[in-house]
Amino acid sequence: MINAMVSMGGLQQKLDMISDNIANANTAGYKRKDSTFQDLLTNVKQQEQAFEQPVRLTPLGYNVGWGSRLSAIQPDMTQGTVQQTGNAYDFAIQGSALFEVAVDDQGNRAYTRSGSFQLSIDRNNEQVLTTADGYPVIAQTPAGEGRIVVPAGYSARVDAYGNIQAVSPDGNTVNNLGQLKLVEPVKPGSLTATADNLYVIADGTDADQVVQRILPADTNDVRVMQGFLEQSNVDMTQEMSELMIVQRAYQMSARALSSSDTMMGLANNLRA
Repeated sequence: MINAMVSMGGLQQKLDMISDNIANANTAGYKRKDSTFQDLLTNVKQQEQAFEQPVRLTPLGYNVGWGSRLSAIQPDMTQGTVQQTGNAYDFAIQGSALFEVAVDDQGNRAYTRSGSFQLSIDRNNEQVLTTADGYPVIAQTPAGEGRIVVPAGYSARVDAYGNIQAVSPDGNTVNNLGQLKLVEPVKPGSLTATADNLYVIADGTDADQVVQRILPADTNDVRVMQGFLEQSNVDMTQEMSELMIVQRAYQMSARALSSSDTMMGLANNLRA
């Protein structure tokens, strides 16, 4: 009974994870979640010698398992399909990298693959490049690491190496605004998915051990594409197959739980 109950708990978590993947199949930049299971401890039971009878088939020594549990959920960082949008503030990353954004005024950072950006007006009446939810995109600017401020009346242009330029309406005047800050996920399992399609690093974890700054260069395959969006890497065929497998496993555990309850009822009703 305990084996079935524990396993059903882990399977329910995986069902929730698969549901989340399916729900975000059309979310730009979404990375499907993958799970890892592990067996719990197994006890070896040894019955007394008196139980060894001619008609008894059960061995005196047997193993008692305690089911399995969901040990880890981590993002699958494989590349999704890149789709052209024609929007000047849509950016896609080719290669293993993430955009960095500021989530508050205290300097806390988050990371995303969704490059659906926009120009937002902040409290100082400045045009700032932000995510669709208003989080400022971080870049290495001439003044240091910080937000990308586009002068009024200008538009932003980004090349394949993440260099940002402010272009005047006539297309002649160009100002250097810096370079997009991209980070490579060294330990994707330490990234926690949160709301707004963002990833954060848990408190107490050394961020430098989880993500590292990476510069698009000829020596790597990291590139930035303006006017494109990376789509979700969720494969609906794979998700539906896993959903059926998990449902069958859950059904089997439920039947084991029901059988265990029936056997306990029979044992309780035995009369000497």
